[in-house]
Amino acid sequence: MAASIKDVAKEAGVSIATVSRVLNDVDVVNEDTKKKVKEAIKKLGYRPNIVARSLKTQRTRTIGILVPDISSQFYPEVVRGAEDVANIYGYNIMLCNSDLDIEKEKEYLRVMKEKMVDGVIYMSSSLQEEILELINELQVTTVLVESKDEKGIIPSVTIDNELATYESTKYLIGKQNKDIAFIGVHKDGANAWSDRFTGYEKAIKESGLKLNEDIIYFDDLRPRSGYEGIKAMLEKGSKFDSLVCASDEVAMGAINALRDSGINVPGDVDVVGFNDIYAASLFYPRLTTISQPMYDMGSVAMRMLIKLVNHQELEQTQFVLPHDLVERDSCK
Repeated sequence: MAASIKDVAKEAGVSIATVSRVLNDVDVVNEDTKKKVKEAIKKLGYRPNIVARSLKTQRTRTIGILVPDISSQFYPEVVRGAEDVANIYGYNIMLCNSDLDIEKEKEYLRVMKEKMVDGVIYMSSSLQEEILELINELQVTTVLVESKDEKGIIPSVTIDNELATYESTKYLIGKQNKDIAFIGVHKDGANAWSDRFTGYEKAIKESGLKLNEDIIYFDDLRPRSGYEGIKAMLEKGSKFDSLVCASDEVAMGAINALRDSGINVPGDVDVVGFNDIYAASLFYPRLTTISQPMYDMGSVAMRMLIKLVNHQELEQTQFVLPHDLVERDSCK
């Protein structure tokens, strides 16, 4: 028969209320008593009834994490950073994948609210007004990762996506490239991905080059988009000497399409990716790319969220972490 909280109290020689305070990490219990209770819990193999406990405390010690595309190599690394911090503080994770579908995102937010998660780390393919309104309506404590809301109301962890792609485009211009193509997400998208086109556009115009719509392709950040984007440009007869991609997966798809068309990378076309996923250093040619601190983004966001759900003040609400341009073999 499973041990009860009453059994733990008897073993530790304390009251049931004291055991409850230890389980809920209430500071009024001294360290010696906490140690006794924890030893009793370990000895008896006691596991608290989470449902009963959450009904009483209105806390489940569960954090919801919403990602737009779990097949991307970017998000698992962010989740790993978040989960490692959650484990340190005794929180569980509920992971939801919206598959780039805004209706799924809204449904998952409602589900997580129903499951009484203490808070949500939200990574989204779209940070539209209706999503922000729903977060506000549900009153679920939220930290954004990768994107930030324009008003800066919701805490967030990002890099400067516009600056990062501006720098990668200027890097290609510095290599005497003049016809620089782009494959990524449209600049009207309400998320970090669209900022990457804005950075590209800024660098092109600032350098006095022509913004050529024939060598710009908008879709999502999957490998298929890179492959189809290149095929579409080549079918038009468009000429380009380099390519800025809004993700490493896009870059890999694009390089495969170029290779299938007899175009060498980097001999004929220079290619820059974005994210620096693990595969970027293994792909041939090894990708020059913008490196994001993926693990740190997850861990910083989780630390922020745990502070918020425990009603602690944040020293900073909008974290912009550093990025870096990693030079490898996909550029001359």
